[in-house]
Amino acid sequence: MDETAHYDFDLPKELIAQQPLDNREDARLMHIQRDGSKIDHFHIRDIDELIRSGDCLVVNDTRVIAAKLIGFRTKTGGRWQGLFLESDSDGNWRILGKTRGKAQPGEKVTLQDREGVERLTLDLVSRLDDGSWVVRPEQGFGSTEEILNLVGRVPLPNYIRNGNMVDSDFDRYQTVYAKNIGAVAAPTAGLHLTKNLIKRLIDKGVNIATLTLHVGIGTFRPVTAEKLQDHTMHFERGVLSEKAVQQIQEAKSSGGRIIAVGTTSMRVLETAGAEGNLQPWAGETDLFIRPPYEFQVVDAMLTNFHLPRSTLLVLIRTFGGDKLITRAYEEAVAEKYRFYSYGDAMLIS
Repeated sequence: MDETAHYDFDLPKELIAQQPLDNREDARLMHIQRDGSKIDHFHIRDIDELIRSGDCLVVNDTRVIAAKLIGFRTKTGGRWQGLFLESDSDGNWRILGKTRGKAQPGEKVTLQDREGVERLTLDLVSRLDDGSWVVRPEQGFGSTEEILNLVGRVPLPNYIRNGNMVDSDFDRYQTVYAKNIGAVAAPTAGLHLTKNLIKRLIDKGVNIATLTLHVGIGTFRPVTAEKLQDHTMHFERGVLSEKAVQQIQEAKSSGGRIIAVGTTSMRVLETAGAEGNLQPWAGETDLFIRPPYEFQVVDAMLTNFHLPRSTLLVLIRTFGGDKLITRAYEEAVAEKYRFYSYGDAMLIS
């Protein structure tokens, strides 16, 4: 039996959002109440009517880096495309690279900026067993962040304009509270929140707690194994501070709900609370939330509409209830909700 086929669905291509709305708060919001299996329709600007005083909203403050690299193989002139993954203390980078033919260790790649101007070179040092490369950027161009700001592009998923960014993506594919650099994909549920909306929630008595999970490229990888238990989950790095734990515990002890903003916040909270007692946490998590998982920390969540056969959809249906979330997705298609990263959202409570 192919378990993953259970998480497939048909989505009209025109419902995949290609642009963000002018105003983040104008996105539609489906409110799903597990108690009573009720579905209602709002907008993000109405969320302060659905979140109560004393609740704790937990957001992910990771910041997306300009990780997509474009250039050509210096020796052959062949086009080359890469994705920055991480750097080490010695100045080496780990990247994914793609080109026609087979690049070899010792080659150089010339990187171009967003205007197509040649800027600097990368030395291809070695290829690792997982297919990624160790490379070293040309010296004299500053820190890793400075180099990526010079030549990098926003690493949009391919379902948005075939991955081709426009200038406005630098701002819009980023949450308003993004702080800690390290993600190659945005925690998209948080893209809906504005500073004004957050202020309204705080003024109402809602607690805002912050954690960090650096979203990796594996978040878009579909489940290809027939059985969910055979899927190899990607690792992502994160931190949950003692301050955030205290905020969450105080909210819980006062009867407030813990509301995860996005699947990334959910994974950190459930990783840190795996033993039934939430603790400060730092490290890597490969937690794959799938049936019959029992949630330890999170009471409600804000999330986008996710890809078929994705680990994110499995998580959502595990949390919200399989039949209810399946019905919600069917209703979202019928009501022409906008899907994926720049799309609309649901609040599951």
